[in-house]
Amino acid sequence: QVQLVESGGGLVQPGGSLKLSCAASGSIFSINTMGWYRQAPGKERELVATITSGYASYYADSVKGRFTISRENAKNTVYLQMNSLKPEETAVYYCYFSDAGNAYWGKGTLVTVSS
Repeated sequence: QVQLVESGGGLVQPGGSLKLSCAASGSIFSINTMGWYRQAPGKERELVATITSGYASYYADSVKGRFTISRENAKNTVYLQMNSLKPEETAVYYCYFSDAGNAYWGKGTLVTVSS
């Protein structure tokens, strides 16, 4: 089993920045993918970014150039640096972890982009 604990959510002004963190613990397989999804009010959960244990990354078109995903394998931690945030990006952001056999979700952290 893998447990995911997110941190870093909060209130930020439009155009501002925020950095999310997610630490994985438990039965960690060295080959895995971690990432972030988000769900805004009234919308479906959508993929934001992912990064593999080999550091290959993927970004949704809507966040390319503004968000940066990174990870520290020694800490089993993934980060999401979010810049130039927009009000419509207010959402619950969920940490994601998957390996060859299972997928896990964090409980989510709320990011509110508002003045």
